Amino acid sequence: MSWMIVSDSSCEIRALENCAPGVAFAVVPFKITIDGKEYVDLPPLDVPEMMRAMTEYDGVSTSACPSPEEWAECYRKADRVIALTISSNLSGSYNAAMAARHMVLEESPEKEIFVLDTLSDAGALAGAARLANRLIGEGKGFEAVCAAIKEFNDKGHIMFALSSFENLVKNGRVNRVVGFIAGKLHMRVLGRRTSDGRIDFFYKTRGEGKVMARILEEMTVTGFDGSRPVMISHCLNPEGAEKLKADILAKWPGAEVTAVPCAGLCSFYAQERGIIITY
Repeated sequence: MSWMIVSDSSCEIRALENCAPGVAFAVVPFKITIDGKEYVDLPPLDVPEMMRAMTEYDGVSTSACPSPEEWAECYRKADRVIALTISSNLSGSYNAAMAARHMVLEESPEKEIFVLDTLSDAGALAGAARLANRLIGEGKGFEAVCAAIKEFNDKGHIMFALSSFENLVKNGRVNRVVGFIAGKLHMRVLGRRTSDGRIDFFYKTRGEGKVMARILEEMTVTGFDGSRPVMISHCLNPEGAEKLKADILAKWPGAEVTAVPCAGLCSFYAQERGIIITY
C-alpha cells in the first residue's frame, strides 16, 4: 500500500524528513497576488521580496487557496491519503480538499482518503504530518493513523505574536479600528485560536519581551509540560524566534523545539517580525 501525506502550504515545511517506506509527501500551494503579480507559495518563492512588494503597495493584496484539482493530483498518486488543511474558517482550502476527495473517490472508490481540518495552521499541520509518517513507519493502519493525528490536533494550541496589522485589516481578519489603533501605538498583540478555528487577540503590550514572557505564561496555563513538539515560525524575525526557543528550553529542558522561517502564506498574514508558535 502506498501512502501520500499532503498539506497545503500553510504548514511551513516543504519536505518531510525520513519518510517511511512507501510514504510520499507533497505540498499544494497558496497563491498570493500583490499589485497584479502572483507569488506561488513553493520553495522558489523569495519571501523577503514578496514582503517588500506588499509593504510598498497601497492596494489590497489577496491570497487564493489550492484548487480541488491540485489536491486531486496528489490524491491520485497513492492508495492511502492523509490531507492536512489550514482552518476552514480562515480559508477555502479545506473545502477544496474535500471536493477533491469526492472527485477522486468517484474515480477510484478503493482509495482511502482522510482530510483533516486542523482549525489551525503552521506547526499544527507540520506536526500532524510528522506524526502520521512515524505511525505509518510503525505499521499502523489507516484508521489508526487518522484517529491519532486527529487526537494530536485536538489537543494542540497555537499563538500569534504580531506587530503589524495592515494586511489583516485589509483582508477582513481584524477589525479596522482595532488594527489602526494597535498600529499607531506600536503595540505587540498576542492571539490564539478559538474552538472553531478563528483568531482571538487576547493580550496587547509594547515591547517584544513582554509578549514572549506572556507566551510562556500561556503555555503553562494550557498545560504544556515539554512532551509535545513545539514549532516556532517567524516572518523575518530569526532573533526573536531563537530567543523564544531558548526561553522555552530554559523552562522545559529536553522539549523538542524547532524554529523555522514562515513560508509565503503565513508571512502574508503574520507580516514582518510576526511569530507563530504551535505546541
